[in-house]
Amino acid sequence: MANAALLLLAGAHALRTAGAGEAAAWAALAALALGRAAWARWVVACALALAAIQWIDVTASLVRLRLALHEPWLRLALILGAVLAATLLGLAWTLARGGRRHSRGAPGRAQAASFLLAAALLCVARAKVSFPVLLADRFLPGWGAVEIVALAAWAAWICGLMLDPARAPRVRVRIWGLFSAVFFAQALFGLAGAEELLMTGRLHLPVPALIAAGPVFRGHGLFMPILFGATLLLVGPAWCSHLCYIGAWDDGCARLGGRRPGARPAWPVRWLVAARLGTLALAVGGAALLRAAGASTALAVACGAAFGLAGVAVMLLGSRRAGVMLHCTAYCPMGLLATTLGRVSPWRMRVDEGCTHCGACAGACRYGALGEADLERGRPGPTCTLCGDCVGRCRQGHLRYAFPGLGPDAARATFLAVVAALHAVFLGVARI
Repeated sequence: MANAALLLLAGAHALRTAGAGEAAAWAALAALALGRAAWARWVVACALALAAIQWIDVTASLVRLRLALHEPWLRLALILGAVLAATLLGLAWTLARGGRRHSRGAPGRAQAASFLLAAALLCVARAKVSFPVLLADRFLPGWGAVEIVALAAWAAWICGLMLDPARAPRVRVRIWGLFSAVFFAQALFGLAGAEELLMTGRLHLPVPALIAAGPVFRGHGLFMPILFGATLLLVGPAWCSHLCYIGAWDDGCARLGGRRPGARPAWPVRWLVAARLGTLALAVGGAALLRAAGASTALAVACGAAFGLAGVAVMLLGSRRAGVMLHCTAYCPMGLLATTLGRVSPWRMRVDEGCTHCGACAGACRYGALGEADLERGRPGPTCTLCGDCVGRCRQGHLRYAFPGLGPDAARATFLAVVAALHAVFLGVARI
């Protein structure tokens, strides 16, 4: 209760200096302080630290002002100093054993990390982008902070759900589908005239291959390639299995195929790599040829749309029949770039030596990355996207995430914290 009051006090100051939206965000953090979720304790601690920094700055500024005006300042300093001391005491109690007793459940560090990472990335985007990147700021100026808290809390919640290996595959598919639905819903509203829902106010084709081909044709516009590259650094090829707006479609089609548990991939990996090299050359080379020929934007858009529709046909006719994500593993050039360039990220999936080669994990893998040869080598094939569906399927626990310096459980929890945070960030800002 005391921490909630301290955060509400910080919100009252924000109401006077920044507006109702910022004050409402502090109120939302105060509501977290009233709960018993283990992860909320770490978030509240960070919020109290931020409030303490705020009170130090306010005290120093007001004292300097009073001194410059030759007005009394001691009583003001004592009052604000008392508020700062109370805030620091609340922070110390939250971090101490008493705060741990106050919270129930597991420590929740992964969920707290997901909340804080999502909030930090969204704050940076809100501060650095020249236009209102958050929808709340577009429709209710100044209320973007509330959206940041809501999205960060969403990241913490879904991170907690995915920490259960048995539940994680279902949760991943559902939130992935939700992101795709939100992404394309705003595109439909944009076509209907609601341009405020679009990222820049201009509609672009939602075809992943254009992340690479678009800048080649235009000669500028590197935002999406930079975002794609940053994602690869953070979570490697998991962009394909968690954050790609089209991949959820291919996953749904593959699941309609009803692939039998224990089934093995039917196509050699070299065929899949060759196929995607071909589509990469077609997309990027075609864009370069169109630019060199001085083709109109309308013609380039038509070519991009045709490429995208061909990919949808691969999903409906190929992935659905095979029960494997053919679009992602054999057609989409961004999938090849993700699984190849994504190796710069230290995240890996490993198969322990005690693996019995029962094939249960292969039946869970929609990317065809767990064939017999892959299990023999002790690591998934090059089409692996770190989706993690195989981890819960292995009854002996021989499949695990690996990261330098971390044990299997810590590596998996850290990975899920990062990928859940990125999902929340993309949900908030990744619009067409």
